[in-house]
Amino acid sequence: MNSSTMTRNYAAPADVGAPKVTLRQRLARHPQLFTLALIIVLCLVVGAINPQFFQLAMAFDIVRACTVLGLFALGVMIVLAAGGIDVSFAAIAALTMYGITKLVMTKFPETHMAIILVAGAAGGTLLGVLNGLLVDWLKAPSLIVTIGTQYLFRGILLTFIGTVFFMNVPQPMDAFGKLAIWRHDTATGVHAVLPATVLVLVAAAALTWWLLNRTLMGRAVYAIGGSLSIAERLGYKLRTVHLFVFGYAGFLAGLAGIVHVSSTRLANPFDLVGMELDVIAAVILGGARITGGSGTVSGTLLGVLLVTLINNVLILAGVPSTWQKVIVGTFIVVAGAVFASKRAS
Repeated sequence: MNSSTMTRNYAAPADVGAPKVTLRQRLARHPQLFTLALIIVLCLVVGAINPQFFQLAMAFDIVRACTVLGLFALGVMIVLAAGGIDVSFAAIAALTMYGITKLVMTKFPETHMAIILVAGAAGGTLLGVLNGLLVDWLKAPSLIVTIGTQYLFRGILLTFIGTVFFMNVPQPMDAFGKLAIWRHDTATGVHAVLPATVLVLVAAAALTWWLLNRTLMGRAVYAIGGSLSIAERLGYKLRTVHLFVFGYAGFLAGLAGIVHVSSTRLANPFDLVGMELDVIAAVILGGARITGGSGTVSGTLLGVLLVTLINNVLILAGVPSTWQKVIVGTFIVVAGAVFASKRAS
């Protein structure tokens, strides 16, 4: 009898020899889980200190505060995923929202809200495409180009369009800002309203997810952000991607501007100044790398929620508003340390 036939074959356990995945590596591969954990801890701490945080009205207020920031963040995320960066989105939104509001107020007061939204999206897209063309033509870092266009767009707004506040916006925008998906009055007399403007963010998030995950352009965005040389060998065109990502960021910025005016029912050309760092912080906290090639819609929205919570509800826990930036900065440093392990793993 052959000795080989007498040998028993034992199946090795499935985990023998398999590298163990540490918690840090797991979080690095799914950065949105880390952001979600921070949100849960923050909510539990604030809620334990001040139970009013768990009221429905507070949840609706947070959703309202997330809308414009979320629209900006989705646009910035898609630019970061392609290896660029855009800091002109707030200026695009300001120029678009004020210019269109003034035009409707003075010339076309009965314009339908759908047309106003389309006009805002179209105006923002044109300004965003201009960013993409300049980045492609000048071969300069997108940060430098968009800093320049940020000042250019604000200069055009304040010099040629106007600086007068519109305290009363056109009736269609006013009605859209007041429109609610759901209203609820609690037994204690608290009035909770879920605004219809949040539907714009929901639609933008769905569209962004589809573009990044179900289209060839989405593959091109991640490919160019991951490795430009490899992407070009695969046939992806940098110029096309630049025009798309900056145009799309402008598209969302234009929508954000119209939503902002409708929600506040005030057209102020000086609004939205200084939002750039909060938006970029939200995108980074959502797991997008500043070097490109990564970024998800779910992570970005969680980052937006985290920054919104820090900026709006820490006061309920007795934390002075001056500490908001300190906390955001600390979270970014911690998140950067955790996410960096993805490259090492």
